[in-house]
Amino acid sequence: MIVKMHKYTFLVFYKEYEKFLESLQQLGVLHVVEKKDTVTDEIKQKYILINQFEKTIQFLEKRENIFFQIIKETDGISLMYEIISKQTELETLELELDDLRKKFEKAKPWGNFSNEIIEKLEDNNISIKFLIVSKRRFLDFLNAKISVEIISEQGNLVYIIIVQKQDSKLTIDADEVKLPEFSFSEIKVKIDETVSKIENINNYFDVHAGSSVSMLEQIKNQISNSVEFETVICNTLVESNEKLMILEGWVPSTKKTSIDESMRKNGVLFVTENATLKDKVPILLKNNRFSKLFEPVGSMFSLPAYSELDLTLFFAPFFMMFFGFCLGDAGYGLLFIIGAGLYKFKAKKDIKPILSLIQFLGLATVIFGAISGTFFGINLIDAKIPLVAEYKSLFLNPDKMFNLALLLGGLQIIYGLFIKAANQIKQFGVIYSLATFGWLLAILGSIIYVALTSIEVIPQNKIILYFILSIGGFFIIFFSDPEISIFSRVGKGVWDIYSTITGIFGDLLSYIRLFALGLSSAILGFVINDIAMQILGASKILGPVFFVVFLLMGHTLNILISSLGSFVHPMRLTFVEFYKNAGFKGGGEAYKPFSEQR
Repeated sequence: MIVKMHKYTFLVFYKEYEKFLESLQQLGVLHVVEKKDTVTDEIKQKYILINQFEKTIQFLEKRENIFFQIIKETDGISLMYEIISKQTELETLELELDDLRKKFEKAKPWGNFSNEIIEKLEDNNISIKFLIVSKRRFLDFLNAKISVEIISEQGNLVYIIIVQKQDSKLTIDADEVKLPEFSFSEIKVKIDETVSKIENINNYFDVHAGSSVSMLEQIKNQISNSVEFETVICNTLVESNEKLMILEGWVPSTKKTSIDESMRKNGVLFVTENATLKDKVPILLKNNRFSKLFEPVGSMFSLPAYSELDLTLFFAPFFMMFFGFCLGDAGYGLLFIIGAGLYKFKAKKDIKPILSLIQFLGLATVIFGAISGTFFGINLIDAKIPLVAEYKSLFLNPDKMFNLALLLGGLQIIYGLFIKAANQIKQFGVIYSLATFGWLLAILGSIIYVALTSIEVIPQNKIILYFILSIGGFFIIFFSDPEISIFSRVGKGVWDIYSTITGIFGDLLSYIRLFALGLSSAILGFVINDIAMQILGASKILGPVFFVVFLLMGHTLNILISSLGSFVHPMRLTFVEFYKNAGFKGGGEAYKPFSEQR
């Protein structure tokens, strides 16, 4: 649900304002109302500095920090810039090393040589030609009685030199190559020097990864605090010849008591009022332990507006079911539950909710895998397993899974319409929800009508249904938009009937993707097992080894691919089909209190 917010207006004498802001920042509960769209150049520069600190800290945190060393106190900003400079130097050295290694491979066949000696020989009218020829072409040189010297051989290539006078020409056609700038041994020395520099820089990073991260974090937080402080000052109204400072902000009802006591204790004058529909109120969500796990999923799309209902609690069970439906393998689900559970023992506190979410998604996967009879790509419906034979009648075949996907889709759409009606009542009043209730009466009445017709009930009972359908149609046509005239309502209502019917059918068909993804995941698992069995029978010695390797690699790849689709497509069904039918508008701004970072 969305936590209720209260708007605060503080009136502070200018000499006491800085002290007031310091106490407010320590309290950390006020979301300041932004009065200006632009910030000063100084604040922009500090944001850039914070971003550089964050990147530097992230870079150091990825290091192994195996070298721990106490670093003398230093200027954190200078250290940060020094680390960035070292990163640039490291990138340059790595490029140089790559280039040197390429040159090394080119110079290696020619061994050690002296450019000075070659130049002296040229000054004395003696030319040395460097050639790379095939072994067959090399025989041509020997047959022509040309004096050649073999330097080295690599495969079918022969590296040779020919010593002759400068005005002499080769009688055999061959391509002369340019001698490397440095000899093999000279390049090797340069490579060793470059590798040593790279090792020194990496050691430098490892030392600071083990000793300087907390200090950099502290300085980054200090800059962030000053930015927040200056931003609040920028959003302060100045009145009464710059003697009176006025600050506006929002405080959640859960924090109201603490800020009221603090302000009264410090003698600060303030006024409070409740939020209205016109106010741009920050959003703070408060959900139970289960639905709170799904808040990051909902925030990927948008936070709700303050006047709306928070849909996290309502879409969480469906999202969990849809993920399990799409992945649909009980074995994969068990891996999710066990793997996330084991990782929890060493995971950081902020990662544990994500691992709990993975476990719930794994639980849903186990349930739907059991329903469809799929376990690590094994089709339990067709498998001849004694323990499973008694329960085969409980498994759902693909036709029944297809119908289940449509049934779940229909339930979520109807569920969404109920939420839409509740949202409309909350925001505008009962009269604005009548058209939505009309659709609910029409849909539910039609379902009941079809059900009664299929069991051939007596006609008298159908009169009640006709009446319900008529009431539903009346609400749809005459209350589609209570703000317009009666004739306009009729026209809009008729158009809504056409657009909504086609829209609902389109939304319902979208849920077929649950069945399709579940089926594709199962088929890939079946194929992996089938190929693995063929590998097993191919060889008595290597067959079992490659059988295990292929199973591990195949099912790992299937889990990764299928899990991605199983997360993305339920998210699409939530954000498009469900949110639309629930009348979700969104656009809420997250609650970010003016607080001190430590």
